[in-house]
Amino acid sequence: MGLKDKASKIDFASLMPVAAPTPDVTKPKTAPGAMMALANDQRSELLRENDLLREQAARAAELEGRLNDAVTELQTWDGAKATRLLDPREIKRSDYANRHESSFRLEDFEDLKREIKEAGGNIQPIKVRPIASPGEGPKYEIVFGHRRHEACLQLGLQVLAFVDNLDDRALFEEMERENRERADLSAWEQGVMYARALDRGLYPSLRQMATAIGVDPTNLSKALVLARLPQAVLQAFASPLDLQFRWSTAFKGALESDPTGVEVRAAEIAADRGAMSAKEIFARLTSPQAAAMRAPSHPSIQTFEKGGTTIATMKVDGQAKPSIRIHVGLSAARQLELARLLKQFVAEG
Repeated sequence: MGLKDKASKIDFASLMPVAAPTPDVTKPKTAPGAMMALANDQRSELLRENDLLREQAARAAELEGRLNDAVTELQTWDGAKATRLLDPREIKRSDYANRHESSFRLEDFEDLKREIKEAGGNIQPIKVRPIASPGEGPKYEIVFGHRRHEACLQLGLQVLAFVDNLDDRALFEEMERENRERADLSAWEQGVMYARALDRGLYPSLRQMATAIGVDPTNLSKALVLARLPQAVLQAFASPLDLQFRWSTAFKGALESDPTGVEVRAAEIAADRGAMSAKEIFARLTSPQAAAMRAPSHPSIQTFEKGGTTIATMKVDGQAKPSIRIHVGLSAARQLELARLLKQFVAEG
């Protein structure tokens, strides 16, 4: 039998896989059955939708919790302002600046400068406000932090700063509050700050300014007395930072009763201060008696000449006691004249 004949006898249909019979879906044969089937299908759909809603509600609750956490964290930063690094050369001292230049030569400033250098910058930020129309000049004005700014300027470091838009009164009040809390501002520097605020019309009166910044009016008045001392009086001291609050009453009284005398004595002290302490200078300025009795630190000699000839000398010893010597002979009339002058001098003393 040939291959063709053999092939004709093979039942290829028996070799093909038989598909599993599809179960007949029993269809309801009655109307009530059809309605029940429809109800079951709808119930299944509702269950699936209910499960989906549960998943979405759980997801929403999770998102709400994360949102609440974020809001809570943001509330901790409410009112906070970002800091930035600025070139100190673009920042100028405030028009209300109260730091005297001598304060940048004191030992505590050198200590501050050393700390900033070691830290690589000022850890505690300063505060500045932008200048409205800077032009080619500085872009910012210091609100507070003059010493930190000066230290960074001298060290060639950028200065860490808050930038805030403030009007003049807000600037003044923040500067005054920050300096007072740091307790390193001298009586004279505080007075200068108060005087500038009043002179620029930030407040209509001393009392209103005292109320606004929370300072006792009496202390504010004392600081103003020191700030408004004549320049000659300030120059009598090595530095105005040496002035004390408690001296203001005596200064005020001396300047009201003998302004010329105070300035004359101040000029004398400035010309030859020597090793006088600030307390000694204050006493000499405010007390004519103390000035008259003050003994020089070493004997002094004054010479009186006429036509190149020494006529008399006056020597004052260490106890402020003078002795006068006449180097020429005197006639009887001249002796009487000298006696009369001495008698008058003693009477007036």
